Amino acid sequence: MKKFAIITLFPEMFEKVLGTSMMWKAAEVGAAQFHLVDLRQFGLGPRRQVDDTVYGGGDGMLLMPEPIFAAVAHAKQLLEPGAKVVLLSPRGQTWSQPVARTHAASPDNLILICGHYEGVDERVLEIVDQQISIGDYVLTGGELPAMVLVDSIVRLLPGVLGGENSAAIESFSDGNNLEYPQYTRPEVFTTDTGQELKVPDVLLSGHHAEIARWRAQNSPRRP
Repeated sequence: MKKFAIITLFPEMFEKVLGTSMMWKAAEVGAAQFHLVDLRQFGLGPRRQVDDTVYGGGDGMLLMPEPIFAAVAHAKQLLEPGAKVVLLSPRGQTWSQPVARTHAASPDNLILICGHYEGVDERVLEIVDQQISIGDYVLTGGELPAMVLVDSIVRLLPGVLGGENSAAIESFSDGNNLEYPQYTRPEVFTTDTGQELKVPDVLLSGHHAEIARWRAQNSPRRP
């Protein structure tokens, strides 16, 4: 079982995501377990402060180290002391299907830190094993990237997807090609304008070798 602890100021953002579709199935079949750790619960003082102004000046607020260190320690109690700590950060390694596959195959459980505001105090990196970015653009916080990581890892765990080879033939599984076009019933779909859109004949032929060849020829390479 792969266990995840997600440290966030907004745990409510994850409740629907983790309780729906493949995330729900993964928990149901015992392939994954999810823990939400509310960073605010480890805030300082009566107002449970988690952020402060930046030394040296500058706009915005920075997440303080004390609440994050405490939250990570708590998360390791929930999972195990050896759980890997991942910080969602624009400075991190770019997430990809091969990286997701590596994490899915690893026995390590994961603690995900969702940054917010202007990010986290640099001293937090002392307890971080890996920094991950999901792309070169700016988001409000690390919650959406954390959802991306969890989804892309969990669907690769044994017993989560329906078909034995489902994950192996998906887009980016070979690191280069996208998935081939796919069709379902009806064989002929007529649009409102009268245009008839047909399923390619080869897919109706039952000739597995020809179908495999067609799929290989029609798997576009990513730009």
